[in-house]
Amino acid sequence: MAALSGIFVPNIVPYDAQGRIAEDELRRIIRWLGGKGVTGFYPNGSMGEFIRLSYEERKRVLKIVVEEAGGKPILAGAAEPNVDLVLEMCRYCADLGCRAVSITGPYYYKLTQESIEQYFREIAAKSPIDIIIYNIPVFANEISLPVLKRLALDCPRIIGTKDTSKDMCRFQMTLHEIKSQRPDFSVLIGWEELLCTAMFMGADGGTLSSAGVVPEVVMKIYNEARNGNWDEAKRVQYKLIDLFALMVGAPNFPEGFRAGYELRGFHAGHARFPLSAGEQSVVETMRGRLACLLADAGFAEAAGECRRTDAAPAKTTPSRMDVENLVREVMGQLLARK
Repeated sequence: MAALSGIFVPNIVPYDAQGRIAEDELRRIIRWLGGKGVTGFYPNGSMGEFIRLSYEERKRVLKIVVEEAGGKPILAGAAEPNVDLVLEMCRYCADLGCRAVSITGPYYYKLTQESIEQYFREIAAKSPIDIIIYNIPVFANEISLPVLKRLALDCPRIIGTKDTSKDMCRFQMTLHEIKSQRPDFSVLIGWEELLCTAMFMGADGGTLSSAGVVPEVVMKIYNEARNGNWDEAKRVQYKLIDLFALMVGAPNFPEGFRAGYELRGFHAGHARFPLSAGEQSVVETMRGRLACLLADAGFAEAAGECRRTDAAPAKTTPSRMDVENLVREVMGQLLARK
């Protein structure tokens, strides 16, 4: 069997004014993305704020995405707080016809690699659906490469990994040590800035948050890379880096990406976590700059909100290091005069 490949979109969950899931808008987003040629969908990931949804809400989001996906494959997030709930979600995903589930390392508690390996072995032995192991050490226990390799070679139900560690050395070693022995093992990148590089080294694709805002850009990088057009893939990759940096740098992830969806014409609502007045101001400034980048990239619908701030950068308070360096410089000049 061929490795799972392509670009799977981790979509946001839009909310109405009361903070409830805006189901009609979610359906509209999924249909729009499907029309843009994305490979498939990745509901209930970090972008979908799965940790802030109830278990029943996660199931509802997944059902809506499946209904609107038009037959495109679904890689569903199934990161639950214990083995029993993970397996329950695996069964639900299998019943809906999902292609596979994505499971992070256990989160909150710090665990040994032995415990993490046993955790995945137990799930793999009982799951009715294929599994992608999701390594995202900023939010969950890291899955070491030796553990991942043993699981990949021992457990047929584990068919791949998604890596959002931003560690390109680790990513390359995953390709080198695992894919060389198991060619059908899918290796997906989860960090936009590394898409072109990862594809050059042999990645099978990725699950990338920006694909929900600029699916045209992400799919162009993927397709140009698959066709060996590396100069064009690299050119577009740099455009994606600028867009991604603004969205991921906004306060209260994924608020920056929600702004991106709104600039593309959707009603995203606010993430399920409050913003301070200062953070709201930062997001609004970011939104104006993001609108300019989107307009410059050819997305005319964003042009009306373009607010360029590059010409007048905000004044910043000198850091302690800046002050100390200035003091050293002045003292050196005074000593030199003696």
